[in-house]
Amino acid sequence: MSIVLGPNQYGKAETRLVRIYRDTERHEIRDLSVSTALRGDFDAAHVAGDQAKVLPTDSQKNTCFAYAKEKGVGEIEDYALALARHFTEEIATVTRAHVSVDEYRWERAVVGGTGHPHTFVRAGHEIRTTAVTANADRSAWVISGIKDLVVLKSTGSQFTGFLQDRYTTLAEATDRVLATSLTARWRYASAGTPAGPPEGGWAAAFGHVRQILIERFAEVRSLALQQTLWEMGSAVLAARDDIGEIRLTAPNKHHFLVDLAPFGLDNPGEVFHADDRPYGLIQCAVQRDDAPSTGPAWESPASFA
Repeated sequence: MSIVLGPNQYGKAETRLVRIYRDTERHEIRDLSVSTALRGDFDAAHVAGDQAKVLPTDSQKNTCFAYAKEKGVGEIEDYALALARHFTEEIATVTRAHVSVDEYRWERAVVGGTGHPHTFVRAGHEIRTTAVTANADRSAWVISGIKDLVVLKSTGSQFTGFLQDRYTTLAEATDRVLATSLTARWRYASAGTPAGPPEGGWAAAFGHVRQILIERFAEVRSLALQQTLWEMGSAVLAARDDIGEIRLTAPNKHHFLVDLAPFGLDNPGEVFHADDRPYGLIQCAVQRDDAPSTGPAWESPASFA
């Protein structure tokens, strides 16, 4: 028996980058968290401590900042593609680069009924995301997404007919509050090709998918959160031929009806206790059976171990 080094990667995680555009008196702001991970000929760094082929993670961080100035941020998918291709095309020892970007939204502050030119207010909790994987042969995979999209419906949801064992205490619910903080990530079907934006651009595609997800969540009579996710993912693929797969993660934000009988009060589905832990966690992938191979698209530093 011998001991050998398995797959390995390294990078700089969660570089916080704020790009302010001051071209006019009306400033613009982009607020990002950027993570990079590189694969390549780095065996010697692990087994011999030889760093000759290792680009420092500090250099990766600096590249994120420099590209934000030199090339601008633009759409986060384009920014991530540019960074990934820089690492695979200009750093000889790198054979694959993974770049993920989270974008935090800011809205212009309203002063005297008008948007202020240089003051902003953080807009909600939801985050637009992208994850790009590029190989040295210029093949690339683009995943776009959204996380922390908090949605709630006050009726139109049930959970009945479930398997029960001797530890089951949950009562069936024919009308319940359904709430979640959704994470959705979708893979564009042009995988493996020199990736480019979908028709209409990345932002328009993001807005379209986001709206479909919200509409299906609202419209579906939910028999279970699992069924709701299936309907949401299926609606996205039905509407967009350019998406080959969507993955959805939904923690069930439980709302339990409060017993007000001790106070002589009825509670016909009006007062609830929002219980954030523990929570059910429902996940699924909805795919086209003829979509191109996923390749390394879903690889990420977070899922390595």
